[in-house]
Formats: sequence, structure tokens, C-alpha cells
Amino acid sequence: MSEPILELSGLTKVFPGGLKALDNVDLTINRGEIFALLGPNGAGKTTLIGAVCGLVRPTSGSMIAFGQDLTRDWRKARARIGLVPQELSTDMFEPVKQAVSYSRGLFGLAPDPARIEEILRSLSLWDKRDNRIMELSGGMKRRVLIAKAMAHEPDLLFLDEPTAGVDVELRKDMWHQIDAMRARGVTVILTTHYIEEAEEMADRVGIIRGGKILMVDEKAAMMARLGRTEAFVTLAEPLGELPPAIAQFPVELQEGGRTICYRGGDGTGKGREEVAGLTKALIASGIDYVGIDVRESSLEDIFVSLLGEQQTDDEAAAA
Repeated sequence: MSEPILELSGLTKVFPGGLKALDNVDLTINRGEIFALLGPNGAGKTTLIGAVCGLVRPTSGSMIAFGQDLTRDWRKARARIGLVPQELSTDMFEPVKQAVSYSRGLFGLAPDPARIEEILRSLSLWDKRDNRIMELSGGMKRRVLIAKAMAHEPDLLFLDEPTAGVDVELRKDMWHQIDAMRARGVTVILTTHYIEEAEEMADRVGIIRGGKILMVDEKAAMMARLGRTEAFVTLAEPLGELPPAIAQFPVELQEGGRTICYRGGDGTGKGREEVAGLTKALIASGIDYVGIDVRESSLEDIFVSLLGEQQTDDEAAAA
């Protein structure tokens, strides 16, 4: 069984004016995992990170990190937590190497030029070590934020939209860097609008909306349980109606009877098996087809579906 590194229980934050940014959040993060927290703007992702990092004072609830109570003594545990904020907030006139070294010193660690060099090289910043941060591109500035967060060798690293505004090539390069952090034993919590990042890297995924955690599960289990299979069978000759042997499947005729559309597998993960059964039934019924296109739901499909269901529930409750 995995060892918890962070445990949140009943975490709630109500801002002056009544905005409830976090609503009774329960969440456990395991040591050594990459956890992706997905949600739309205003869902509470940044507030949750701020609470754990000591930037936001929760209204109620408990936070335990490394076995220590963050609500009582967050300073001690904070030394083991790194944060890459969403906003590019750093001294733009400071040279890269100096900025990263200074971040290490803020946590009371002795200077370690070799470690700083290792971090800068791993993020392709060594050649820019003497450049002022203002001289760097947007992607390089974001790498500096990651280097600053890694300088004090945290055990738990928060990345709040780490690749926002970064081009695709640089984004993929940063995915490799995040995977390398995990290989060194760092636990990574990632928030992102790019759902393919979560699909590429995360061990588990949490979905948050309106300050509430809608679901937390292993990525593969979530996709197997909530994913759907779609298949489009192009017929050699159009059909006027579906014969009984075909109509028993979750299918419908489209494009004037030239295409059979299958949508199923919801909650079972066995959609492809059912599609295979459909093709056998077509052959047995003497129905010829010239092409078949099968696709599985992506994590993005599941994310959009869950948010849509939650919005419908919220509207029904408000009615």
C-alpha cells in the first residue's frame, strides 16, 4: 500500500463576500506519484495549492503533510514543499543562477554550486545562467520558476499550470523533466488546462469543480470505468432499417443508412469486444461493410462529460 505524503480532510475556504473556493475537500496524495488536478477556471485548484503552501488560510478542515499538521505549523513542513506558481512572479533583473541559488538559501540550506548546476543543466538553463531573467523567452522563464522550486530539494512539488503559454515542443520537453523529478523520488501535483498532459504523465487524476472534488481515481481505471467506445461502420449498400440481430446493439443508422454508428462500453471497458460482436452479427446477417473506424474516449471526453453532468445537477438543485 502506498504511503500518503499529503492528506486533506474537510478542507474548506470561504473568502470575504461568501465565495466558497474550496468545499469540504478530502484528498490523499501518495508518495512518489504524479497526480493531476483538472478543473475549469475558478474551480479551486490554485486555492487548494495556496492552502497547502501556506499562502491561503483555510476556513476549516485539516492538512497533514509528512505526518505534520500544516494548519498548526506549516513553516516546518513548507521547507519540504516546492511551488511553481501559475504567474511569472520573480525578480526579472536578477541573473538566472543567482535567482536559483537565492531560493535555496531562503530555506536555510547551505550553498551547493554543484547541485544548482545540475538543476540548471537538467532544465537546459546552464547556458543562460548569467542572463537576467527578463532577457529569457516565456518558456525559459517558466523553467527558471521550476529551477527555483527545485533548489531546496523538495519532497513534494506543486506545478500550477506549468506549461501555460509554452509552445508544444517545449511543453513535451518539460513533461520529460517532470518525469525525471518523479524518478528522483519527488511527488508531483500538477494542475493543467492541457488534458493531454494528465493523460501523458499522471498516475492518478482528480477532477474539481466549484471547489468540490468530483472524482479521484487512477487514470487507467477512470478511463476504463467511464470511457466509451465509438465505432462507425461504413456499409457497402445503404439500409432502410436495422434487422433485429443488429438492433440489439447500441447502434443507429446515419448518413441515409450508409453508416451504422455504435456507442457503448460505458462503465465496462469492453466496448471493443461488443464491436467485434457487431461485426460478426453483420456478417451473419449478410450485411456487407467496406470500412470500420473505432475510437476510445480520451481523458478529455470523460472530463467534459463529468463537468456537464455536474452542471446539470447544479442547475436542477437550484431550480
